[in-house]
Amino acid sequence: MSELKHMFKFIVTLTVVFLQLPLLAAPQRQEEDNRPNVIVIMADDLGYGDLSCYGADSFKTPNIDKLAAGGVRFTNGYCSASTCTPTRYSLLTGSYAFRKPGTGIAPPNSPAVIDPSTFTLPDVMKRAGYRTAIVGKWHLGLGGEEGPDWNGELKPGPLELGFDSCFLLPTTNDRVPQVYVENHRVLNLDPNDPLWVGRMKPSEDHPTGITHRHTLKMDWSHGHNSTIHNGISRIGFYTGGHAARFRDEDLADKWVEKSIEIIEEDSEDPFFLFFSSHDIHVPRIPHERFQGATKLGFRADSIIQFDWCVGALVNALKKSRKLDNTLIIVCSDNGPVMDDGYKDFALEKLGDHRAAGPYTGGKYSVYEGGTRTPFITYWKGQIRPAVSDEIVCTIDLAGSLAALTRQSLPQNACVDSFNVLPALLGENGAKGRDHLVQQNNGNNGTYALRNGDWKLHRYDKKTARNVVVEKQLANVKVPPYMLFNLAEDPTESNNVIAEYPEVAERMKKQLAEVIESGRSR
Repeated sequence: MSELKHMFKFIVTLTVVFLQLPLLAAPQRQEEDNRPNVIVIMADDLGYGDLSCYGADSFKTPNIDKLAAGGVRFTNGYCSASTCTPTRYSLLTGSYAFRKPGTGIAPPNSPAVIDPSTFTLPDVMKRAGYRTAIVGKWHLGLGGEEGPDWNGELKPGPLELGFDSCFLLPTTNDRVPQVYVENHRVLNLDPNDPLWVGRMKPSEDHPTGITHRHTLKMDWSHGHNSTIHNGISRIGFYTGGHAARFRDEDLADKWVEKSIEIIEEDSEDPFFLFFSSHDIHVPRIPHERFQGATKLGFRADSIIQFDWCVGALVNALKKSRKLDNTLIIVCSDNGPVMDDGYKDFALEKLGDHRAAGPYTGGKYSVYEGGTRTPFITYWKGQIRPAVSDEIVCTIDLAGSLAALTRQSLPQNACVDSFNVLPALLGENGAKGRDHLVQQNNGNNGTYALRNGDWKLHRYDKKTARNVVVEKQLANVKVPPYMLFNLAEDPTESNNVIAEYPEVAERMKKQLAEVIESGRSR
């Protein structure tokens, strides 16, 4: 009898527990259901002063301006490097690119720059139950040590780094080849017309920007004079793959088309989309409907096209009734450049427009114009409109989105990515970074450290690239170290290292420790 009583009690207890399980699970499910979609919209070569919400008055960028007016517009928003490959590496890995050899501007046949074993930003989102996708420019290499197999499987690539899907421009559009990559393969590739990509001219009669310069619809100014496609010569050589080739003018439309497919997908899971625009990188060939949209030439016309892309994504979110639950982040991979290899009259038509805003330098340099760029966060109903002077950086998206999705970063991953989520969400009193290391490209020993209002330049070589001198970029000789007070000297014109030796020594030591320690988080 005693045994029957005990069994009856056990059954009753078990029944109560089972009846309570849905109630216990409900709050967890509710939290999951409230996870916002996240879209990171990254422009290419967009300067601090290239948007009307950041002071441009030669043209208007109304779609981005609306996000800035309804969200947080950062005046101290940065990328971590002043060229594309290292910034993109840092965004996805949460680690400074100078920590890994081979993270300079990737050539056309570059193997994968990020090792598949690396824990990445899309891994963060995937672990949180997100659908993860990248659409647009990649420029982080594809394939193993031998480089891409353009006629076979292009792996490792984004799908080995945490993305569920990808639709890519595999390199950057001034480099060959001009084809789309969807997941692991070149899209629409005809096996009877194989694609070949190389560093040497494939045959003596192969048309190039040098031999057939008279046929070009956009002339080159330096370096971009190899294989011709769509009337534009590029860096590198390729043949074949004609059915797979795209038209430059159609890139932005294709990025928007593929992104809207992801936005509109019917799924219980939220999505993380990295919209990696090619605007306003060279060759600047916007769609015909945007050509002539401004008086500043194709560079500014491409900014208008980028603004249209942002508007199209927002409209798709509205149509899908997902705007209220989507965090949008707008940023750039580096600062501006005028003549970057093509004669598109960007400099000649510049007028009074200041692409870097009030700052010195641009792409390729560690002056503020190279890495301080537009940075906007928007989440309807969740972020209150504000202008913030807190320091935030694209390298911090891994740490910040991990916090947003209640994830913990592995100890040895994303070693330079800080949680600045409260600042990104515009919370009162929220702080951003207290310091940031900036680099120009690859591992060539050019760095800058910002700490508060102080900024230290370190040059292991004797030349600083791309300092603006009378509106043109110039290479100038520099001392090993320079110190600037950005509060008093935002143009970094007055080197005060002799006046503040103690500050300089403290920052030299801090910069060396960050570089040599292998991590800053």
